[in-house]
Amino acid sequence: MTTATREPQRVGGLTDRLDAILADRGIDPATAPAEPPAEPVTALELADARIPARYRRALADHPQVTAWVDEIARTGRPGPGGAPGIADGPSLLIAGPTGTGKTHQAYGAVRSLLAAGVRLRWEATTAADLYASLRPRSGHDPERALWALGRCPLLILDDLGAAKTSEWTEELTYRLINRRYNEMLPTLVTSNLPIGELRGAVGDRVASRLSEMTTRVILGGTDRRRQPAH
Repeated sequence: MTTATREPQRVGGLTDRLDAILADRGIDPATAPAEPPAEPVTALELADARIPARYRRALADHPQVTAWVDEIARTGRPGPGGAPGIADGPSLLIAGPTGTGKTHQAYGAVRSLLAAGVRLRWEATTAADLYASLRPRSGHDPERALWALGRCPLLILDDLGAAKTSEWTEELTYRLINRRYNEMLPTLVTSNLPIGELRGAVGDRVASRLSEMTTRVILGGTDRRRQPAH
């Protein structure tokens, strides 16, 4: 007995039929449906992906911090397309007791600059994380990491003076601050310590440079983290 086999339908023939159906309906087969344009990703959205979740909606509202943001945005050098880019400029030392919003103001300042259209490369670290990242270990170049933090256009150095200090940490802090001091690179430093105690924690050389390169922003009030939730 002979078994009949069906001849496979030609792809070309199916395509022709579909084209004919589209043509009958007044649709040009050669015209592909336009895809919706991709939404542009803003610099602020990219930054929010790097900012800790707690501070992704931070807003700088302290008068001295907003004044600093305005000055940095105003004096930035033009970049591609005319957008301002960050240049050398002043720094801030944001001090106050635990929980008064120092880190909030620092990240809020970065977000405000980006929202204003300033082209900005920035880095952020706590003092404790800085020292941990620079400890010698296999496959890691601490000198390169320190150089990158020292030369980035804007740096947040959070909780200065909070980590356990030693001659080694004091030397690292000095090298970082001194490089940014010499290059006049904007730096946002936060500290829980009163100004008088900060000198004892970071050493005279660092304290002297911070005194000249930063404007002091003193935050007061109670620890917001301990306030009862409403």
